[in-house]
Amino acid sequence: MSGPRPGEALAAGLTDPSVYAGDPFPLYARLRAEAPVAWNADHGFWAVTCHPEVQRVGVDPQTFCSGRGILVQEIGTDFAAPPTMMHTDPPAHTRYRRLVQPGFKPSVIRGLEDTVRDHGRALVDAIEPGEPVDLLPALTVPFPLQVICSLLGVDGDRWPTFYDWSEAVIPGAVDWPAEKIGALQAEMWEFLVGTAKARRADPRDDVISAVATATPDGDELTDDELAMFLVQLLVAGNETTRNLLSGGLLALADRPDQWARLRADRSLVPAAVEELLRWTTPVISFLRTATVDTELRGQPIAAGEPVLLVYASANRDEAVFGPDADRLDVGRDPNPHLAFGFGPHFCLGAALARLEGRVVLDALLNRFASVEPAGDVERAPSPVIAGIRRAPVTFTAA
Repeated sequence: MSGPRPGEALAAGLTDPSVYAGDPFPLYARLRAEAPVAWNADHGFWAVTCHPEVQRVGVDPQTFCSGRGILVQEIGTDFAAPPTMMHTDPPAHTRYRRLVQPGFKPSVIRGLEDTVRDHGRALVDAIEPGEPVDLLPALTVPFPLQVICSLLGVDGDRWPTFYDWSEAVIPGAVDWPAEKIGALQAEMWEFLVGTAKARRADPRDDVISAVATATPDGDELTDDELAMFLVQLLVAGNETTRNLLSGGLLALADRPDQWARLRADRSLVPAAVEELLRWTTPVISFLRTATVDTELRGQPIAAGEPVLLVYASANRDEAVFGPDADRLDVGRDPNPHLAFGFGPHFCLGAALARLEGRVVLDALLNRFASVEPAGDVERAPSPVIAGIRRAPVTFTAA
């Protein structure tokens, strides 16, 4: 294709770290209005920013595959083996889902509720009313990591190590030297492979054991496949919940009327979690690759061209969420957000993330009458995860 492609100037911003350290939503709004399928010339991908097209791609792995990479920096990479389940397509992906599903069936999640509530309540009870507190060290970093330790049957005191491992995997999450990141990733893999092998030999009452010993139709995960799944669980189950809670509580601190609504009507808490998922969209975007010549919104897409699904933009699409799409509404209904993805790759841990969100909101609403900003917020310059590095607020006692 000769000459500039649609939206090149705008789509260039999607790989600019400074955009994510600030407020990317004005850029998303312009892309939806001016170039809903736009070309990023620097990295060679199409960016899709409207809800219907993001959803359409998500449900069609035959036309838009995951196996050629799900991150912009993976464009052109050939994987000897898929680094995560998210990098697979049916039928391999269907097999993986069948094998790991036992660890996340409704009865397992229900059985975790008391443990999750205990973790959340202990952290919330330690917050001093009337004193500025950074949500990350006080609540949103340790909470999901402690839950993951419980899931894995690992000593809960190890959560700081799990935090370092998780940060080392997310592009743009930290500015550590490459040597440190590589060493942490190697350490993480060694630990998870060893744990997977141990649980297979001596199962316990935990998620690793449930997945390690699942043998539907006589099939089972290999040790390396089990470790691959555990990496995904550690990173996705930690980073996404942390940033849902950090970003969601900051949004509520800026909107005291919405906190007051929740205090007055606790039945809104489940809807509020869905709205905070829409509002924060912890996973900003993932990539797919066209397997055949196709089109999106009238724009031809050639076989082999990468397509970036910008979930964060889709979740503010005025055509789907109405003229108040840019307003936080804890009672929003319906709320067809795409924060958990859509189609075959719908987030395996969605039920656990929803439980964690409800638990934290319940505990905070029980203890505090209000929450307000207490300083500058620092956001991570990552185009993948809507990360927050500093979130100061002050809670007022009920």
